Amino acid sequence: MRGCTALVFCVAAMTAWVVTADAKELSITTIKQDPYTMSRGSELEGYCIDLISKLSKKLGFSYKLHLVKDNRYGALDPSGNWNGMIGEIIREEADLAVAPLTLTAVREQYVDMTTPFMQTGIGFIMRKDSASEESTFSLLSPFSTDMWVGVLIAFLLTGLCIFLVGRISPTEWAEPDAEEHSFTLLHSFWYITGALTLQGAGPHPKALSGRLVSAIWWVFAVMLLACYFGNFNAMLHSNSKHVSIKSFEDLANQDVMDYGTVEAGSTMQFFKNSKNNVYRRIYQHMERKKSYVSSMEEGVRRAQEGNFAFIGEAVSLDLAVARYCKLTRSQEVVAMRAYAIAAPLGSPLVKNLTMAILELSESGELTYLRDKWWASSCMGEEGDHASEALQANDLKGLFLLLGLGLSIGLLLALLELVSRAHHQAKDGKKSCCSVLTAELNRRFGSGGEGAEQDCPEKSKA
Repeated sequence: MRGCTALVFCVAAMTAWVVTADAKELSITTIKQDPYTMSRGSELEGYCIDLISKLSKKLGFSYKLHLVKDNRYGALDPSGNWNGMIGEIIREEADLAVAPLTLTAVREQYVDMTTPFMQTGIGFIMRKDSASEESTFSLLSPFSTDMWVGVLIAFLLTGLCIFLVGRISPTEWAEPDAEEHSFTLLHSFWYITGALTLQGAGPHPKALSGRLVSAIWWVFAVMLLACYFGNFNAMLHSNSKHVSIKSFEDLANQDVMDYGTVEAGSTMQFFKNSKNNVYRRIYQHMERKKSYVSSMEEGVRRAQEGNFAFIGEAVSLDLAVARYCKLTRSQEVVAMRAYAIAAPLGSPLVKNLTMAILELSESGELTYLRDKWWASSCMGEEGDHASEALQANDLKGLFLLLGLGLSIGLLLALLELVSRAHHQAKDGKKSCCSVLTAELNRRFGSGGEGAEQDCPEKSKA
């Protein structure tokens, strides 16, 4: 995890109640696990750096840091000796190990460990596109659900608008009593469906208002299809191998994606010693394929490259997901464990450190540090989201253009009808209101009988 760098450090110049009077100067060692150890010039920064800083202020000691020689947390080698940070503690090369160091029964036999400063478990990360599920309705995947709803609403509104324009515009339907109306509701929807297939379906609008609505819909349809096929093509290339992986059982039951964990770490030991059939199969796969990685950095890098699931501790994986937008972590977390500070057996520091950690936890300082270093800071590339479903918000400009075009088309059709009613009223010396009402009644099926009613007050207005 970023900042919770694996640190082995020694404590020097302590107060009299912490060490004996003849205490010598002690050294500090740290393990560099990029990208989780953050460097600022020649200094290190991160969660564990902040943690030891707060502990030193609280207990009144000073310290210095150095990198652990073999870049490991600590495990028993075949000869029975400990390597990594635990080895340095046992050999008295360091007084404390502050790191994402898992509290285990084996380590507790050789070193003393404080109360945990962070709880975690085992999960796995992979690329988001690698975790996508193959669906029967994959043809719908280029657009999100909201986008499809928006397209359906746009289709219905445009069909209704074509129908209204066809009935209102005198150019489109000059004589309602004598001529048959071309743009019925059914034909209006058939016409815009033809536009979606880039084929068209006649007859075509004759009025300016109808042609404007038709042209706007054609532009909308062409751009919508371009976005659909472009995103669909990206999804086909990014998801060449579809597999749904949501749990460790899914991981064990497939052979499309490789997976592994840090070699000789506590996570590997969990799978090795587990009696669960699923976890045993995962361990056997990692042994057979030799899919272990040498460090957390390598595991995260391989997960980003694709077709690899990196198994590790959840808090470390959460940090990787917060930093790299293309990664996702499994919802399933197993084998709950905790991170603690290690010290030599019988060390007088353990009790004081335990009390200090509890006080930091109760005051909310540990939660503050967690929020500080685990805040999302995605460093994804611009193309990371290229294969994701398009949202309605992504094409809001296109929908606004369509809405504007439909509104102008309806307005033009009404102006055509008002202009015709005005000329008829002038020639027949009738009120414009009565002529307009009669025209609307004829066009929308109410009949023309008795429609020419005088409305002088409205006419004057």
